[in-house]
Amino acid sequence: MSVAVASFLTFAASQVGTPGPANMALMATGARFGLRRALPFVAGVALGKQLVIWPLGLGLLALSHQVPVVFDLLKWVSAAYICWLAIRIAGMRLAPGAPASDAPGFGAGLAVHPLNPKAWAMITAGFTNFVSPGTPALQATAIIAICLLATQIVLHPVYTFAGERLAGAVAGKPAERYLMLALAALTVASVGYVLFGGGKA
Repeated sequence: MSVAVASFLTFAASQVGTPGPANMALMATGARFGLRRALPFVAGVALGKQLVIWPLGLGLLALSHQVPVVFDLLKWVSAAYICWLAIRIAGMRLAPGAPASDAPGFGAGLAVHPLNPKAWAMITAGFTNFVSPGTPALQATAIIAICLLATQIVLHPVYTFAGERLAGAVAGKPAERYLMLALAALTVASVGYVLFGGGKA
């Protein structure tokens, strides 16, 4: 009775480190405000995944088998929210060094993963594929939570910093508009892949 920690960490890094709605939002925020001013948002995004992990690990997975329509509804509401974020990203213009008061804060980041279908799919896959049957729910949930938080602490700032560097290169240039459209398109595409591509994460 255990969690395959090494295998799950590899899986977690592959998922947290690939483009998805949260990473696109982090990149866009870094592009607009820079890594330092985006740190409260980054912290919120990282901790927001805990709001998904613990309920799933401590009971919602069982409920999902009994009342699947609730989770189907949640999936589509979540996708709509992420697509709305993408529309905002598409219309955003870069202004490196914009006032910190304008940057999205901890609370905004906290909402990203609970409304991110990729996060729900990834966490569900983690519990169903890397936890041995009979493992106590609290033990399994704590291990999954710690592993995911560790990968996020390393990889989320990387995306945010990449956005900052891109902003320095294209802000105020014709390429700026195309960059923001590309980030928005990638956000929508990542949601579409989870909904229609058959991927579990």
